[in-house]
Amino acid sequence: MLRKIAITAASVLALSGALSGAAFAAATGVQHIEDVAFSFEGPFGTFDEHQLQRGLQVYTEVCSACHGMKFVPIRSLSDDGGPNLPEDQVRVYATQFSAIDKDTGEEREAMPNDFFPKSALANAPDLSLMAKARAGFHGPYGSGINQFFRGIGGPEYIVSILTGYTGHEVEQAGSVFYENTAFAGGLISMPPPLSDDLVTYADGHEATTHNMAEDVAAFLMWAAEPHMMARKKAGFVAVLFLGLLTVLLYLTNKRLWAPHKGKKTA
Repeated sequence: MLRKIAITAASVLALSGALSGAAFAAATGVQHIEDVAFSFEGPFGTFDEHQLQRGLQVYTEVCSACHGMKFVPIRSLSDDGGPNLPEDQVRVYATQFSAIDKDTGEEREAMPNDFFPKSALANAPDLSLMAKARAGFHGPYGSGINQFFRGIGGPEYIVSILTGYTGHEVEQAGSVFYENTAFAGGLISMPPPLSDDLVTYADGHEATTHNMAEDVAAFLMWAAEPHMMARKKAGFVAVLFLGLLTVLLYLTNKRLWAPHKGKKTA
């Protein structure tokens, strides 16, 4: 009798868990996040300077029409470990944006010390921290091993969104939504922003949709983590120092206690 009751209770719990999981999947949608081998992933990864420059071009010519990066100073485009543009190019680049003068309150041409503009549309998210805020890989995030070698998946999420359009459109309440395999729920209000040869790269690189998506995702990862390379370098030096210190402490311990080991007290 007790065995039958236990089996019934276990069946009910399993069924309720399955139903709740199905309801959660129906509410959130099934996302397909593609894994991309970016150069900056892993403990020794570094940003590709040329890829960041191409990503900046894609952002400027395509994404900046709607999305801003209000937390990123324009002058950082000349920093080491980033796009590393010459300072004169950064000054010329800044002039295509406008800024509000703090002293006069009037609008003027932006300068390198100014920040990128805010998003032009109210419903267009700012991209300053997008690659860091999004977690593209499913599964337990607490282990840390997956993130250590592959990152949190933010750039992969961006690539998957930009390349995940199926071409199917759905009209709901007078608004048009676009089917996207990487977006939660499967429908997104943003129309496909990229298409083959939409931009002409200055370095002659092939401008396919996937290449542009990877380039702008890498650029947005740098925008979210501009000091990633310096942090990795400092961490590597710290690990070497701690390793050397551990060896020295071990050898010192052996030398100090070697005369006393093996002696028997009377």
